[in-house]
This record gives sequence, structure tokens and C-alpha cells, in this order.
Amino acid sequence: MSDTAFPPFDFEAGEVLLLDKPLTWTSFDVVRKVKNTLRIKKIGHAGTLDPLATGLLILCTGKKTKEIDLIQAQEKEYTGTFRLGQTTPSFDLETPVDAEQPFEHLTEAEIREATAPFTGLIEQTPPLFSAVKVNGERAYEVARRGGEAEIKSKQVTIREFEITRIALPDIDFRVTCSKGTYIRSLARDFGAALGCGAHLTKLVRTRIGEYRLSEALNMEQIDALRPPRPEGEASRPPRQQKQRRPERRAGLEYFNANNAATEPDSPTNSAIE
Repeated sequence: MSDTAFPPFDFEAGEVLLLDKPLTWTSFDVVRKVKNTLRIKKIGHAGTLDPLATGLLILCTGKKTKEIDLIQAQEKEYTGTFRLGQTTPSFDLETPVDAEQPFEHLTEAEIREATAPFTGLIEQTPPLFSAVKVNGERAYEVARRGGEAEIKSKQVTIREFEITRIALPDIDFRVTCSKGTYIRSLARDFGAALGCGAHLTKLVRTRIGEYRLSEALNMEQIDALRPPRPEGEASRPPRQQKQRRPERRAGLEYFNANNAATEPDSPTNSAIE
């Protein structure tokens, strides 16, 4: 979306806002930032994105919050990268590599053919490092303590699973899938099918139903929409901003420690108003 031309918004009556979620921000971080910046009373998001994923996050305000369940249920599209030959406990970059296997023997044909069993209606087990509840507790809280938990598999639908680039050990992909599909679990299962293991190193949500990432606002554009202060508020002394403590989500500490080039506006190194 253009940096300068914004459509008129009526947040109290209800809007569907498309946001490009920054790397390492949680979905709640984005909701909180937008709520406070635009002074919106009622707001929620239609489908969580993991902190290490970027891309389309849909926020609904006012009366449009009634449409959250409908939007969440729509088909999703993702692009990203799997790294073959290495596995991690979280199936992504939140945790260190725990095993390595050879991958050099794989041919391009074998890699592309291995996608076939993962299309259609399939059984998938969510990661332990996820927000799935186990006995009333988030699974990633169990994982953070070093515990184990039995997570039940569920049926999901993957309509398309396309390999778009092969540059071993990395392969790029595009997936269209139903609500509840874990791309990290797909990385694990795809690597197991190839016999070499794999984990997710990049994930971008590009579409939810007919809503597309190309139409989304970034956080700088949200700041540009900030309304003027109410009359009389400017005379009050400015409220001291508190540095927000980064969320201790699963292995974000590990990721941040091993990736010096964090996003400049990430909540890990700046306050969220």
C-alpha cells in the first residue's frame, strides 16, 4: 500500500486492517501497538502468527470484530524456506540444531516428488513449541521448562505444496492450507520423508482468503495514521514510557542472541507505546 495515500478509516464503526507483522513481534504486540497508537477501543486479530514469522496479520476493530471467526476460517497462503539436513526441537530457529543428517544425495526430482503425500487431507501433529493447550497449559510453557507433553494429531488440508527454489541445503516453498496448519510441523514431516530431517528458517504469510499481504500496512504507516491529541492533552506533562520487557516465548532468547541484526522497531529493543 502507498506510503502517503490512506483510505478514510472509522475504527469505532468497524474496520478490517491488514498489517505486515515485523519479525520477532508477537501478534499481541501488534494489536497492542495499533490499539494505543490509533486509540481504538475494541480490536482483535484474526489468526496468530508466530514471532519468527512475518507477513499478513488481520486486525478487526469495532463491529468488525464479529467477523474474526469468519476470517480465521479462510484458506491461508505461505511462502518460506526449509533447511534440509538439520532438525531443531521447535522445528524452526527458536532452538538450536539437535541433529544433523546427510542431504547431498537428494535429487531435485526426489525433493519435488516428496511433496505429494502432504497434499489433500492429512494428519498433522502440532509442535510442542506452540500455543496448543495441554492439560490447561500452553505447550510452549511445558517446552520452556524442558518438559514433555503428548499432543494429539489433527486433520488439516493442504491444497498446494510447491517447491519454488532448490539451493541445498535450503529449499523455498509455497503452501496454501486450511486453518490450523502448522508449517513448522510440515517442515519436520517433510524432512522425515526425505530421510534427512529439516527445519523452518523463514515464513511469510501472504494471503488469508482474498486478503493479501501486498495490500497491508507496515508499522511506520500505522504511526502516520496517529490521530492528533485531544484538546488540552498537550498541556499535560508527557507520560514516561516504560521499556517493554520482551516476551519469554519459548526460544526467542536463543534466536535474538544468535541474530544480531534484529528489526529496528522490534519490541525486543524499543518500547511499544
